[in-house]
Amino acid sequence: MHEHDAAPADGRRETDNERADRNWDELMQELRVTQTGTQILTGFLLTIPFQQRFADLDAYQEDLYLVLVLLAVLATTLITAPASLHRVLFRQRLKPELVSAGNRLARAGLVVLAFVMAGSAMLVFDVVLTRTAGRTVGIVSILVITAVWWAFPKMLARGARD
Repeated sequence: MHEHDAAPADGRRETDNERADRNWDELMQELRVTQTGTQILTGFLLTIPFQQRFADLDAYQEDLYLVLVLLAVLATTLITAPASLHRVLFRQRLKPELVSAGNRLARAGLVVLAFVMAGSAMLVFDVVLTRTAGRTVGIVSILVITAVWWAFPKMLARGARD
């Protein structure tokens, strides 16, 4: 048994440093999945202006597209930031701070990514069908993402406590 167990009540026997290492490893695994999807979505958005139909977009669709590109770049930046942060802070004995900052950056990146995903669906439905269809799909997408990414985990946690 470790002399200074980080949280004796949780059933794990690990020091604060071991807990920080484990938490960092878990965060990196999650970001590996998210990062790939975010980068693919960003890359896809960056190719759209080079398509023939891009010239057919109206002002609203062009504005929405440009906002989505900026948000996709921001989401990619936030989701990849923990790796950069790790490089800058490497061997400075700041693992707990790194885990905390990485967690905040990842969460912010997921929020922005949700808007990019919903907005991308909104743009596609706006171009292919109608503005109303686009807005409806955008709103429904945000609601579904919020339910699956936030409300469902909260319900699981509440159920586990009961």
